[in-house]
Amino acid sequence: MDKILEELKIAGTEAPQKVGADYLIIGSVTEFGRKNVGDVNVFSRSKTQTVQAGVNIRLVDVSTGQIIYSEEAKGEAETTNKTVMGFGERADYDATLADKAISAAISKLVENIVNNCMDRPWKSYFLVYDTDGILISGGKSQGLRVGDIYEVVQKGKTVTNPQTGMSMELPGKTVGKVEVNSLGGETSDNEFAIVSFIEGSIDQANLTNYYIKQIQ
Repeated sequence: MDKILEELKIAGTEAPQKVGADYLIIGSVTEFGRKNVGDVNVFSRSKTQTVQAGVNIRLVDVSTGQIIYSEEAKGEAETTNKTVMGFGERADYDATLADKAISAAISKLVENIVNNCMDRPWKSYFLVYDTDGILISGGKSQGLRVGDIYEVVQKGKTVTNPQTGMSMELPGKTVGKVEVNSLGGETSDNEFAIVSFIEGSIDQANLTNYYIKQIQ
C-alpha cells in the first residue's frame, strides 16, 4: 500500500516533473531449492549443481489499488564440472545460480505481464482546460492520431473493502466524448494532445475527477 500511495503522489500535482507509474509489479520468491548430483566412474567424476526457484508476480493498478493479474512460474539453472584422472575444474559453490534461476522464472512471466497491460483500455488525463485549449496527456508514441475519438469518464466513488482493507474505485460514468485535433511534444515524457468536446462537458474546475479512455 505504501508503494501505491507513493506512486499516486508522484503522479499528482505535488510532483509534476516526475513520471508516475500506471502499474506496479510486486513479486516474491515462493520456492527455492538447491541440489548437488554426482556421477563417479573409474577414471572420471562429475558434479552438477541445480537451483530451482519459484516466483509469484502480482500486477497492481496504481489508480485503483486492485491486483489485476497474478501468476506464478518456476525457473531452473545448473552448472556441471567434470574431472578426469584428477584433472579439471572442481564444482565449487556457485552463488550466481540463484540469480539465474529466479531470472528464468521471471522471464516466463514477462510476456504475460506485457500482454495483460496492453489488453487493458488506454487511459489518459486532462492537463489543461482553459481559453487556450484542452490538453490531455499522451501522444504519437502511445498510438494517438488526429481525428481519434475517446470517451470522457467521471470517476466513480472510492470505497474501502472491509474484508481486505483495500480502497477500490467503483465504475465511472461516461459524460462525453473528445476528438483529437493535434499532437505535440518531443518525447513520451512530454507528449500531449489538443482535443475538443464533440459530446457532453465537464467541470473545468475539477479536472482530476475525470479521465479519458478508449471506446470499447
